[in-house]
Amino acid sequence: MRRKLQDIFRRLYSEFGPQHWWPAEDSFEVIIGAFLTQGTNWLNVEKAIARLKEKKALEPGKLFRMSSAKISSLIKSSGYHNIKAARIKEFLKFFFEIYQGDLGKMSKEKMRKLRKLLLSVKGIGPETADSILLYALNKPVFVVDAYTKRVFSRHGLINDDAGYAHVQDIFMRNLKNNAKMFNEYHALLVRLAKDYCRKLDPKCGICPLHGQ
Repeated sequence: MRRKLQDIFRRLYSEFGPQHWWPAEDSFEVIIGAFLTQGTNWLNVEKAIARLKEKKALEPGKLFRMSSAKISSLIKSSGYHNIKAARIKEFLKFFFEIYQGDLGKMSKEKMRKLRKLLLSVKGIGPETADSILLYALNKPVFVVDAYTKRVFSRHGLINDDAGYAHVQDIFMRNLKNNAKMFNEYHALLVRLAKDYCRKLDPKCGICPLHGQ
């Protein structure tokens, strides 16, 4: 499995190059983006982020003081905006109660403990928690999403019904425990799934992993 994972990474990196993911100006923007991207595409997230910036609201203190209704109105383009606004408020409550709204303090927390704390917050599941840990705080944890599962199930490396923890464990056990590697690998899988390994009408014949 280790050799297979390394070969897949080499092929994708050779095809696509570095992905520079997650695109954001700072870590807090990544965190908010992790909530906004739930159940929607990145274009809609970008619109919501732009709206928050336009209103100069993309700051921990300002969002913390803002009502859920106001946040919801600003992130409407991301879809499920009322639910997402409530989840952002729950995170901010946790963030200020435990870390006084200080990303530096939160980033110093040991990863295992912080992941457990994040998962205790209403509205934060494994993918969102790990996105925050990896992309916002540079912690070495592999993010698993629907794209990851689609690519690996089609190549027979996992079952269609494989759970999040099982898929994550495959990467964590067989790759160097390195945040930069995990970041790039996940981003490359997302690129592959969007361009070739699409849910409908996949381009298997010209896929960079064809014959893998």
